[in-house]
Amino acid sequence: MSSGNRGLPEKRLMRHDRHFVDELAQRMGEGIGRMVRVTSIVSNQDQPRTSLGDFSDLVKSIQKHGVLEPLLVRKGERGQYELVSGERRFHAAMQAELTEVPCIELQVSDQHALEIALIENLQRQNLNAFEEGEGFRTLVDKYGYTHEEVSTAVGRSRVTVSESLKVLVIPAEIRAECRHADINAKGMLLEIAKAPSPDAMRALIQAIVVEQLDRRDLRERRAKMAEDVDREIVSGDQTSEKPKAEIPRPFVWRYQPKDRPFKVSLAFTTSVEPETDEVIAALEELLEELRSSVGND
Repeated sequence: MSSGNRGLPEKRLMRHDRHFVDELAQRMGEGIGRMVRVTSIVSNQDQPRTSLGDFSDLVKSIQKHGVLEPLLVRKGERGQYELVSGERRFHAAMQAELTEVPCIELQVSDQHALEIALIENLQRQNLNAFEEGEGFRTLVDKYGYTHEEVSTAVGRSRVTVSESLKVLVIPAEIRAECRHADINAKGMLLEIAKAPSPDAMRALIQAIVVEQLDRRDLRERRAKMAEDVDREIVSGDQTSEKPKAEIPRPFVWRYQPKDRPFKVSLAFTTSVEPETDEVIAALEELLEELRSSVGND
């Protein structure tokens, strides 16, 4: 380490080469590299990350080598610098008792600062499903982004953005139960989010833990819960006759493009609505069958 607890390693220039967050930052002009006192930096209140996790190894690395990758900051109020990206490096540098760290100062707006923070975390795949969803929701609610604009800004599909927002239906206390049960996969969380009530969500969490349900099993269990709720509503209506048992109808996926002389219907063997990736897989299998039949003609 260099003397004076400076964050820049000895005999090393401040790195400012191409980086995935630089791509967005360049739209607002080149950043300015400088050493900034740690006490002059404040966290971004819109930072999508809610948990920094264990960064003890990062602290040891910084103590030995310094901060190898500059933090991205922007000028804040009263001469302070607001952190745009590099939250873990910033807190690790404080634990390593550095007095200064290398930074790139950017001239960016609130929404561009949030974009950069989201992009860095998404590219590093460090956000959990709830943190990702909250970041997307901030772009939508605070800055007026459409789902399509969020998709373009962070380099994710529109389906991914919509699904990330859907998991936020899960109340905060049940999110904590999901984390405690180590339920982190977005597909599983989406099924929990579709449950008809908080109690039903808790029942699904319990079933995952005790019965080791996979996603398909969970989807079927959740669909059965919804059917049971519908039966209770009907049976509770004193003016209604007892409903007759119905045979579940298969789910049919339909697609009809505008101004095209065709439409597509795909019937599944289950009444449970399939996920988007299952529809895509079925269509790809169908296309493969068609290609094979053409080759055999």
